[in-house]
Amino acid sequence: MHTPSDMRLAAHATAPGTRTSGDGRREANAAAVLRAVLDHGPVARSGIAKLSGLSPAAVSRQCTDLARLGLIREMPELVASSGVGRPQIPVDLHSGTDGGPLTAGVHIGVPYSTFGLTDLRGTVLARRTFRHDGIAASALSEEVGRALAAFLAEHAPSGTRILGVGAAIGGWVDPETATVVRHDALGWHQRPLGAELQRHTGLPVRVDNHARAVAQSELLFGRPAARRSLVHLFIGNVVDAALAIAGVVHRGPGSGAGDVAHLPVPESAVKCPCGRTGCLEATVSDTVLTGRAVAAGIVPEPSAALLVDAAAAGDRRADTLLRERARAVGRATGLLLDVLNPDLVMVTEHSSLLNPEYLEEIRTAATTHSHVCDNPERIVIPHAGPATILVAAATVMLNPLFRSPLQAFSNTAATILSP
Repeated sequence: MHTPSDMRLAAHATAPGTRTSGDGRREANAAAVLRAVLDHGPVARSGIAKLSGLSPAAVSRQCTDLARLGLIREMPELVASSGVGRPQIPVDLHSGTDGGPLTAGVHIGVPYSTFGLTDLRGTVLARRTFRHDGIAASALSEEVGRALAAFLAEHAPSGTRILGVGAAIGGWVDPETATVVRHDALGWHQRPLGAELQRHTGLPVRVDNHARAVAQSELLFGRPAARRSLVHLFIGNVVDAALAIAGVVHRGPGSGAGDVAHLPVPESAVKCPCGRTGCLEATVSDTVLTGRAVAAGIVPEPSAALLVDAAAAGDRRADTLLRERARAVGRATGLLLDVLNPDLVMVTEHSSLLNPEYLEEIRTAATTHSHVCDNPERIVIPHAGPATILVAAATVMLNPLFRSPLQAFSNTAATILSP
């Protein structure tokens, strides 16, 4: 079992030696090799050279560096027992089930937070839910930090290197300072979340908005089409969005991009606290949906999971509510398609992650209302399915590693890593 001091030592320790001096080309080459292994591993060095366009010598150097850092390892057990010439030993990412490095992830929601331990391929190896019942908003980040440290102490195998903590949360988040600028549902303003989590875990921490984190997760681990252009719509207690073009998630000045709470929903007559009618968050958020479900006696408490369970058990009232929301989400998706026309629109919404019938409702409404898209296959759920939010949280830390693996490791002792 890990203690917090054990995890601090693991985070600050790197593989033998430190990053040697070099120019941007060396960093780019290392990233290209690591990406090729992520996408195609196990793969021989000759295969990496063809995939990356690098010379065999450059690939060999980068594989040596990445293996020394513990990110990849040779797989001699995969070499055929017979053949002519020197055998090609494949390499692959160092998996978490085989002693490879892990990343902690935390998603801070409104009713609860979710903790996870994830390996380099985005596979979630352990998870836990931490409910916020009875915790004041002013004390919540401290309580989450303590609970996260306890989770890691219990679930991180002894001797495992924890690369850091990726934290995802709704609202306006500034990754540059690891600060929650504004989260109205929690009543947080200018909350130094990264520093607070780092104080409890002793690990490097990165923080980002959950819609951007899910989008980045799709770019890193998901569908290749997402790397051309992607719009992500996140439907939870907080409703927000993210845009990625050519593999880069857009943040905008002050990292304020993605606020779609007041996007108008065609045909919605719901009053919004802002004073207008038909705003997206006021129409489709979990808070609104589950409030209606409780008032109708469908579920005993405001829980999207309970509502989906009720529909799956045959409650037609629950199913009707979920389909109504799916159609409203689809109408908003149609607007986003018309404005941005991305290769993919990805929707994170609880019921459609679990039941494809609700995704079809979203698709039908979107393509019916869109003037530029008549292909429902362009509207998808995240590749990670029900594990989406934990993979996304880990990606907040993993993405900089895959983008600049040598630089990321040279900064692992920092309190908060620079993006």
